Amino acid sequence: MESQLTKEAALALITPFYDSLTHPGKKPVAENIRSAASETWRSYASETVSKGREEFIMQVQGFGKILPDLTWDIKEVIVAGNRIVVRSEASGTPAGDFMGVPHGGKSFRIMAIDIHTVVDGKLAMAHHVEDWASAFRQLLAK
Repeated sequence: MESQLTKEAALALITPFYDSLTHPGKKPVAENIRSAASETWRSYASETVSKGREEFIMQVQGFGKILPDLTWDIKEVIVAGNRIVVRSEASGTPAGDFMGVPHGGKSFRIMAIDIHTVVDGKLAMAHHVEDWASAFRQLLAK
């Protein structure tokens, strides 16, 4: 069993991770994520859908191209044992078609909840929920 993380230790661990999500086209995304996440880290969108660290890095780098102003703003951090819960807000303006939504010059703002598990001082996995349906509604609004 992992020991209780302090809030300071949790923030030190997740800061480079979330920093990579803000304006990722201008950041050393791979370096930052690798510094925080273990080689075997997985990101779970559901119980059966996940991606590894390198796949995630490629996704974030892709977001940097299509969402050059992407911002991921941490709103709240809760530490419980070896888990870090982050409530955050993502916002951005697609520079072109985005996830099947035609480019319209509109922006979105959504909530996200992440539960990170820490093992041996590194992020080992994340379970996350992001309100992309709300982003699509905002981007398609008349």
